[in-house]
Amino acid sequence: MTTLTVTAPRRAWLTDLPVLLVAVVWGASYLAAKGITTQTTVLAVLVLRFGAVLPALAVAGWGALRGLGAAQWRGAGLLGLILSGIFLLETYGVVHTSATNAGLIISLTMIFTPLAEAAVTRTRPSRTFLAAAAVSVAGVVLLTQSGGFTAPSAGDLLMLLAALARTVHVLAMARMKSVRGADALPLTTVQLGASVVVFALLCGVPGTGAAPWEAAADFGAREWAGASSSCPSSVRSSPSSCRCGRSIGRRRPG
Repeated sequence: MTTLTVTAPRRAWLTDLPVLLVAVVWGASYLAAKGITTQTTVLAVLVLRFGAVLPALAVAGWGALRGLGAAQWRGAGLLGLILSGIFLLETYGVVHTSATNAGLIISLTMIFTPLAEAAVTRTRPSRTFLAAAAVSVAGVVLLTQSGGFTAPSAGDLLMLLAALARTVHVLAMARMKSVRGADALPLTTVQLGASVVVFALLCGVPGTGAAPWEAAADFGAREWAGASSSCPSSVRSSPSSCRCGRSIGRRRPG
């Protein structure tokens, strides 16, 4: 009994600490994305950001990638489609709002996910959790206001949708049987690969903005530094979501 009592909190910290570290770096990534992205370069920047890191991930996890089964490839590909939607919402959102608001609003994922899990499993969250969640939401609302209460901008609403989409992604990862037991690195690689395919296809649609090579030609040292600095946090978020998602399947709010 003593062993179980001692190790359970440690396991929880091993799961939650990477997510906390991602949140710290994630905030910086929004600031970097804000500095290098415009309305007409969103898709191009997404292709450049994740297309550049994808070969390195594939090489690092080549053995594990070859070990994935067909069902795991399909499951990770489906998760990648959800992830592409998240990145689109986040990037368009940060273009139309401040980096501060973007970081604050996306943090609501941490509130939405346990509530969604409780709804799916039909379990009632504790009053303590609900009170803490209400305080957290109120804090985000207050912190995103500048100079008095104002209506949310289009970017704020896109970031709110991104937070909801991330909740769906975490829950899907936790409950999708086909990806259970697979290593985080190959799952991340397949998801990012699927996302890059989506971004590249959208780049080919007329009127969606600059092509990746056009955006790259206009990049200077600052823009390349911003793109490269925002990649690690975005890539790191996916395997951390894997662990967080799996832990949600085992832990219930309250």
